[in-house]
Amino acid sequence: MKSVLFTLVLFIMTAMCANSQNQKVLVVYYSWGGNTRVVAEKIKAQLGADLVEIVPETAYPTDYSECVAQARKETKEGFKPAIKTKVENMNDYDVILIGTPNWCSTIAPPVATFLSENNFEGKKVALFVTHGGGGLSRCESDMRKLSENAKFLKSGVFSGSSVASSDDDIAKWLKEIDLKK
Repeated sequence: MKSVLFTLVLFIMTAMCANSQNQKVLVVYYSWGGNTRVVAEKIKAQLGADLVEIVPETAYPTDYSECVAQARKETKEGFKPAIKTKVENMNDYDVILIGTPNWCSTIAPPVATFLSENNFEGKKVALFVTHGGGGLSRCESDMRKLSENAKFLKSGVFSGSSVASSDDDIAKWLKEIDLKK
């Protein structure tokens, strides 16, 4: 009886590990300066995930000061710009990892648009944020308001100044949210 029970427990544990590792993962991100793109590409490489960039219909200014001024205005007003990005096969994914820079202590407006335009019911969703010192701020709580029906996983937070060497930090986060052994 003990050996049958042991075998059953082992089988269930193996199945659970397989389920957490074999989920279909989509990485969606917006990146203005390139830091969030770097993290998104590293996540894709570590998980073999699909990758989609959120592209606003009207690009943000390339000048840093102009971009900050626009971002400050848009985040204060709760503005959601039109985006070109559409994920037609969202139902194919079990896990959606959403990347954003921390803009004015919250998610970038194109990410807010993406969250508002998609249904995450039954999906596991995790945010990953790149920042220049602001950390997570309100990014996670603001994301949750825009996608209330998702099952949220722990957010990943990465300093923009160290994204080039963030492979180990990304791997650690992916293990914490049960996407990597």
